[in-house]
Amino acid sequence: QVQLVDSGGGLVQPGGSLRLSCTASEFTADYWLIGWFRQAPGKEREGVSYVSSSVGTTYYADFVKGRFTISRDKAKNTVYLQMNSLKPEDTAVYYCATAWDDLVSKFRAMGVMPPIEYFGSWGQGTQVTVSS
Repeated sequence: QVQLVDSGGGLVQPGGSLRLSCTASEFTADYWLIGWFRQAPGKEREGVSYVSSSVGTTYYADFVKGRFTISRDKAKNTVYLQMNSLKPEDTAVYYCATAWDDLVSKFRAMGVMPPIEYFGSWGQGTQVTVSS
């Protein structure tokens, strides 16, 4: 299993920026899709973004399009989520997770986030708080 450590959360004012990092024991090329999820108090965990190592495609949930950017540094086994123009409703614990890309190819082809059960490795979560 891939071991993940996510970090970079903190307290920021509305309109501010944060960059989250997800560092893995390995991100094997052409095997893993790496996703970001978030969970606010009292709400279900929801998909935010992903990047596919096999085809190089990215996905963004509608509520973050134009504000968040996902990227990957293969040499560092790290995936980043750059979050700009943050809003109070972005407040949540953010988690990175991995799925075997071959198993979720149909979801990637449809341009949607795969169901959570396809993600087998998870980071511990990092708190993002957007408040004035």
